[in-house]
Amino acid sequence: MTVQNWKISGEYMESCNCDYLCPCIYTNPQGEATEEHCTALMAFRIDQGQCGAVDLAGLKFALVIRSGRIMADGGWVFANVVDAEADQGQRAALAAIVAGEAGGIPGMIRDNLVSDYRGVQFKPIEFVQDGLKRAVNIPDVLSYEIEGVASRKGNGEPFYLDNTAHPANTRLALARSRHTRINGFGLELEMIGKGNNGHFAPFSWTA
Repeated sequence: MTVQNWKISGEYMESCNCDYLCPCIYTNPQGEATEEHCTALMAFRIDQGQCGAVDLAGLKFALVIRSGRIMADGGWVFANVVDAEADQGQRAALAAIVAGEAGGIPGMIRDNLVSDYRGVQFKPIEFVQDGLKRAVNIPDVLSYEIEGVASRKGNGEPFYLDNTAHPANTRLALARSRHTRINGFGLELEMIGKGNNGHFAPFSWTA
């Protein structure tokens, strides 16, 4: 497809296999992951979005990443899931965006950090947001459930980490995972009750 100017914004959530708190966030990301590989699963809900004349609002997508011990060293496995509810035009536009073929933050990731791109699948994506709780389920690919780490102020807000270099947002809520699973794109992981790392935040990307 011809690359168009695009802009998408909404909500993001993530779980990775690192112990809480993931060292990648506060080392920019030069520190070693707590496991041999970092497997990060990111889901996004687009509340407002446009690619040329194509409306992307209401759609969802996911990024699957596996890096080595130090994320900044690159060599990532990278794959994408696009909402099966998208029509033909929306699928083409959103697949190009999330694969990094249309510039923006995904383009930066693809150009600088990825050595093994494993393509895009079109699947139903369930994205649940309930207070401090977040959950995503993509049949036959991945699922995870995280909960924000509540502040002791009792205001219903999580702890935040500010001024980060994370691609979703510079300000991330801190969360822990109840379960994290992937069985797709040649990757397998299942963590239940480990309290591994999670984040959530609004996001806004453009090109």
